[in-house]
Amino acid sequence: MLHTLKLLLPALLPSWNFFDVIAPSPRIQFSLLSKKDETPEEWQEFRPRPAKLTFIQMLKRLLWNPKWNESLFMVSCAERIIAQPAQRIQQHSEDEILKRIIRILPESNLNLATANYLQFRLVLVQRQGEQLQHEIVFYSRIQALIRDDKP
Repeated sequence: MLHTLKLLLPALLPSWNFFDVIAPSPRIQFSLLSKKDETPEEWQEFRPRPAKLTFIQMLKRLLWNPKWNESLFMVSCAERIIAQPAQRIQQHSEDEILKRIIRILPESNLNLATANYLQFRLVLVQRQGEQLQHEIVFYSRIQALIRDDKP
């Protein structure tokens, strides 16, 4: 019984010492391209954070928020790409991010008619005094979009 309680206690009273360091926050931005050799010009943020939430929305998010959980996973993948440039780890994280961006494209308000390729980049955002500094630290490979509506 005591052993079971020792295993259950960390789940009931979690430790809040899970931050190793406080580092700049990575943001994922993506661009849709019509040709593989095209230079991306417009970058969209992946699931931008809402500017404002009502009290009711905050309560709902405490109980059920699968999109936010997935966004946290994406941030973890982005942090792995930045921290561990080993090819296998980076490839897996890059694949996971690309897969999730492709999955949300149909529900986005973007014009997908001419989009044949996708690329994402990682931007580190950190506060310097009163200003936010943005530093681009990674560009993904250019991924072909496989679409059902094209022959």
